[in-house]
Amino acid sequence: MNLVVVGDTLLDVDLVGTVSRICPDAPAPVLDLTDRRYRPGGAGLAAVLAARDGTKVTLVTALAEDEAGQRLRRELSAVNLVAGPSLTPTSVKTRVRCAGQSLARIDEGEPGAAPTATDEMLEALRGADAVLVSDYGRGLLWDRRLRAMLTELASRVPVVWDPHPRGPEPIPGATVVTPNASEADLSGSGIAAAHRATQRLRDRWSVRAVAVTLGAAGAVLDQGGLPLAVPAPTVPVIDPCGAGDRFAVTVATRLLAGATPEEAVTAAVGAAARFLAEGGAGAVGVAPVSIVDTNDARRVAEEVRTRGGTVVATGGCFDLLHAGHTRTLAAARALGDCLIVCMNSDESVRRLKGPDRPINPERERVELLESLTCVDAVAVFGEDTPESIVDALRPDIWVKGGDYRAEDLPEAAVLSKWGGCAVAVPYHPGHSTTRLALALAEAG
Repeated sequence: MNLVVVGDTLLDVDLVGTVSRICPDAPAPVLDLTDRRYRPGGAGLAAVLAARDGTKVTLVTALAEDEAGQRLRRELSAVNLVAGPSLTPTSVKTRVRCAGQSLARIDEGEPGAAPTATDEMLEALRGADAVLVSDYGRGLLWDRRLRAMLTELASRVPVVWDPHPRGPEPIPGATVVTPNASEADLSGSGIAAAHRATQRLRDRWSVRAVAVTLGAAGAVLDQGGLPLAVPAPTVPVIDPCGAGDRFAVTVATRLLAGATPEEAVTAAVGAAARFLAEGGAGAVGVAPVSIVDTNDARRVAEEVRTRGGTVVATGGCFDLLHAGHTRTLAAARALGDCLIVCMNSDESVRRLKGPDRPINPERERVELLESLTCVDAVAVFGEDTPESIVDALRPDIWVKGGDYRAEDLPEAAVLSKWGGCAVAVPYHPGHSTTRLALALAEAG
């Protein structure tokens, strides 16, 4: 299945450093530069995010033959790139960043002459099983032949349109259009105002559905009839850059996989929240962070340690929660003053168990574990084994079921650094996620 992302591609540059003093001749912080990072922006970022999800991606865009354009070609090596010429210099957005926060942004390359879609670009679109239009106001989406092709495609494959104030209106028949609150020009604030905007825009554009994104308030989807309001998880947000791209990409990839618009938008709200919690666009292109979602777990561990208590942790995939899991977790909690569950991420489970696993996605597995009274916190990690997260949380006791041997636990060596130990609790034979999954498959 092929997702074609079509639109304007920019170059994003992060100047990363530390600030410890103020400029002597102006009230401005002095950044001591430690790193310079490059990544695609606009449609390029959307294509990279989709490729990171494991989707087959073709990026249809226009690129200039300048230094920034050449840099973009290198940064886009993970996707199938079909790029026509651009006579306008590459748009570059440079952010000066410290501690994950943008201190200033410098923009270069204002929009100029609109690029023209080439025959090769149009031909690449013909093979699309779904299309994501990523409009960043640089003019490509005004091309008449391109719009005609997108209109024809919308009659037979999902077309998601992420609009821009300087761009054209979406093509009629688009499956889902994803404006943010500013782009939707809300008359007021909140869910009711968003619903009024979705109704107005759906009629004006003659599209099938409009999903207005509301930042921390989630999104509202209107397909006619009762609207769907999807609340967003509460996450710490330093820089919201890229959240809209993450949202639109998830809608497109879920529709490509056969999801309904309701399912796609619900998944997209959660994906955008996780994207921001993991560092947002500033973390794209940086070496993947193995440990995810540990703030609450660290807080719990520190509070227990401060009062002289014993921190207990355990790990696993917990794909289909069964009695064997709950008995092991209850036994682990009884060994100390808190229990932190270190859970494999979706990507980690797929590597360990195969492409059909996990059966339950990451967020739902976390929710089930957090609902157990014996679990005080859940931390998600992306590696195949939990040494790094164990090192970060530094538990006094690491617990595994009795079907493990000491030599099967690579984390045992990590525990020895601070005097922690790995122990087994009684094993309950006959309880297995794999066995349960097979039984469910046989039952239909």
